[in-house]
Amino acid sequence: MNYSFKTLWNAMFLAVGPVWFVLVWMIWSSGQLKTAEDHTLFLGLVIPGFILIYVSGFLIQKRHAKKIQGQHS
Repeated sequence: MNYSFKTLWNAMFLAVGPVWFVLVWMIWSSGQLKTAEDHTLFLGLVIPGFILIYVSGFLIQKRHAKKIQGQHS
């Protein structure tokens, strides 16, 4: 692997991000969300979910690096 995890993870999110946005837009404009509460709940789950998935990749990488470092000690 010639690239760092951070570079690959960010590149993956640059590819997945627009697809995620299109999916959210399709659900948003489909008419399935009827009330303001539906819209708020939907955004309250989708936006933090996207951020949580992004951050979790770095947490997993950090945990893996500690594990590898422990094996080499």
